Amino acid sequence: MANTADAIIDRRRLRRKLTFWRVIALLIAAIALIGLYGFFSGSDGLSGKTVPHIAKVRIEGTIFENDELIKRLEGVADSDAVKGVILSVDSPGGTTAGGEAIYEAVRKVAVKKPVVTQVGTLAASAGYMIASASDHIVARQSSIVGSIGVLFQYPDISELLTKIGVKVETIKSSPLKAEPNFFNPASDEAKAMIHRMIMDSYDWFVGLVQERRHFTREQTLALADGSVFTGRQALANKLIDELGGEDKAIAWLKTKGVDDKLKVVEWKPVQKSTFNSLLSQSALKMLAEYLGIPQEGAGLLRDLTGERIFLDGLVSVWHVDGRPVGAQ
Repeated sequence: MANTADAIIDRRRLRRKLTFWRVIALLIAAIALIGLYGFFSGSDGLSGKTVPHIAKVRIEGTIFENDELIKRLEGVADSDAVKGVILSVDSPGGTTAGGEAIYEAVRKVAVKKPVVTQVGTLAASAGYMIASASDHIVARQSSIVGSIGVLFQYPDISELLTKIGVKVETIKSSPLKAEPNFFNPASDEAKAMIHRMIMDSYDWFVGLVQERRHFTREQTLALADGSVFTGRQALANKLIDELGGEDKAIAWLKTKGVDDKLKVVEWKPVQKSTFNSLLSQSALKMLAEYLGIPQEGAGLLRDLTGERIFLDGLVSVWHVDGRPVGAQ
């Protein structure tokens, strides 16, 4: 019996060792695959980034502070192979600070290369802010452009709490600390404080549009009431420079000395590749299995660790029916 027990223990030890080395082998294989993928699809030589080209950078969805995008724009600015830049903008806006950061990054590119924006469906609020950083804006006739302004939103759930019998007590150093909040109607003083902050940001946004579009203050304020415009209306109001698509953007670059026969090469974010997404899903399934979580639990892990976007603070975003465009 003792020999049998020893044999069982030895087999278990062997299985644990084999499992350990299998996991190590899988990790090494995954790292190797990532390296190969990066070489074949992301290396400068094979993606055309080392030969003269027109760089295309997409700015889509909700705008927020995006370090990866800013670093990518820095790479575009520093690359001797990039002769001109097309920003493909399709965004309802987002955080004001995020728009400001990307706007400044685009301006740094424009110091070194001619930059043109080609608007897709939408360039509103912070999306338009970023578009205005380029030296020429092209939009479709039916594109939506504008919504120049700033807003601040917060929920007031005080009535709901009263109905369910919940009272939130707050002790704070001064009346305006942490105001407004979810749990009480905002005081007039809190509303006035937020309004002052919004108007200061709005004044900055208006000044930016005035400078970039060569408007007078009065012209800018007339267009900065939050209104959105079709591409045709935006052209008439000089918020954009031309109607059309990417061909018009390339034609404008040609007027700046960029060869219109150059290939347009999109500078993509590496982390958004399908391969890496599939790999991360497989890794999450392996992790769930290792932790003893059912395979459907991998979805929960993805939700817990996945990319989240929170629009905290001042936002510059176009709303439809009280909801940001694209919100679920």
